[in-house]
Amino acid sequence: MPLYTHVLFATDFSPDSDKAGARAMAIAQATGARLTLVHVVEYSAMEYAGEIPIPENIDLDQRRIDAARDVIAALAGRLGVPGASTRVELGSPKHEVVRVATELGADLIVVGSHGKHGLQLLLGSTANGILHLAPCDVLAVRV
Repeated sequence: MPLYTHVLFATDFSPDSDKAGARAMAIAQATGARLTLVHVVEYSAMEYAGEIPIPENIDLDQRRIDAARDVIAALAGRLGVPGASTRVELGSPKHEVVRVATELGADLIVVGSHGKHGLQLLLGSTANGILHLAPCDVLAVRV
């Protein structure tokens, strides 16, 4: 039985995330596992605190999802796995990553971590949430 059969790489598209992606790809190749890349777009209402009203006919979330699909496809190409499965979801990153991992039957989630102070700051709040909610192994790659 292989060590891992399905690796899920959760990316935030930060410049350092390619390092975690390379680790996910290497693990998938070494174990013969499938690799899926996932990015979660947070609801624009959660991020937008501007004073300028947004026209009602503009769906910012859908535009951000469409843009993220292009970025994740490019990331798969940079990682050398252009045929890898990709997912772009909308919602809370930690909850959506765990939901996708459960739905796909992933047995390893790879995320980037950011070192500062304390466990939550060490991992980042999203990585920390994934670590505590995940139904499988989680690898936090220091970026």
